[in-house]
Amino acid sequence: MNDLLVFRHPWLLLLELLPALLLWRLARGRGPRVALPLDHGLAGRRSPWRHLVHACESLPALLLALAIALLAGPQRWDEPRSKRVLTNIELCVDVSGSMTSEFAGGTRYDGAMKAIGDFLDVRKGDAFGLTFFGNAVLHWVPLTTDTSALRCATPFMRPGNLPFWFGGTEIGKALLACRDVLVERKEGDRMIVLVTDGYSADLSGDRDLEIARKLKGDGVVIYSIHIDSSEPPEPIVNLTALTGGEVFHPGDQEGLDHVFRRIDEMQQTRVEKVRSEALDWFEPFCRAGLVVAAVALLALFGLRWTPW
Repeated sequence: MNDLLVFRHPWLLLLELLPALLLWRLARGRGPRVALPLDHGLAGRRSPWRHLVHACESLPALLLALAIALLAGPQRWDEPRSKRVLTNIELCVDVSGSMTSEFAGGTRYDGAMKAIGDFLDVRKGDAFGLTFFGNAVLHWVPLTTDTSALRCATPFMRPGNLPFWFGGTEIGKALLACRDVLVERKEGDRMIVLVTDGYSADLSGDRDLEIARKLKGDGVVIYSIHIDSSEPPEPIVNLTALTGGEVFHPGDQEGLDHVFRRIDEMQQTRVEKVRSEALDWFEPFCRAGLVVAAVALLALFGLRWTPW
């Protein structure tokens, strides 16, 4: 398909009749009948010099034909391409006091942030945002494909070093805040990875179902990682299931790393075919024009009809 030649202004090709008429006139022999000054002899009608002069005399008409073709805007179709569909991933991390509990030789917070760092390597090319929450919500890093800020965030939001208003757990508030961030992105898939270890009172009374419907309507998928020995709370299970995600329950750091790999498998990068586009194709016409112009210029030094 990429070899198909098209023109942006095909109606201009009607002007190609002009150089065609000029070439027809030359072929009919209506040009000037002047003998070449070769030792005072006359060139016969079948002289090879006569044919060569006629060929050189046709070069301006060929240049005109090429110029008209350029004005018509020659184009050809490029090859269909594939485009990676960006996934906007908002990492929603619990920094309440319970996240300081021991986990895999450190704290639950340390384990979660380490697994997140590995996840960033796996999902290169996606846009990541980082939100911390307790009873308050803080968008620490906006959605960006530059993940260096996320990797440097660990020491700044460590539980135990935060104001008292981060001590509780309000998951519903945090999810809605992440939703507000994601809906601003008009392109790409939307995903929230919720990392928490607790129960949230603001999800009771069917509030979880209401939030899930709102997120699903905006095309947001929730995956939750419950870092605790207890079973995941039912509202969290409902939230993930209704949006097309899943809740995971890792028991150690190895299990936590496996969870993030599992999320990557479930939410695979999508590739879309981009339709072919007509691209300007001036190069062959310009090359041909330069060659014809150079030959015509050389012909003016001798291979032309003279006035004597």
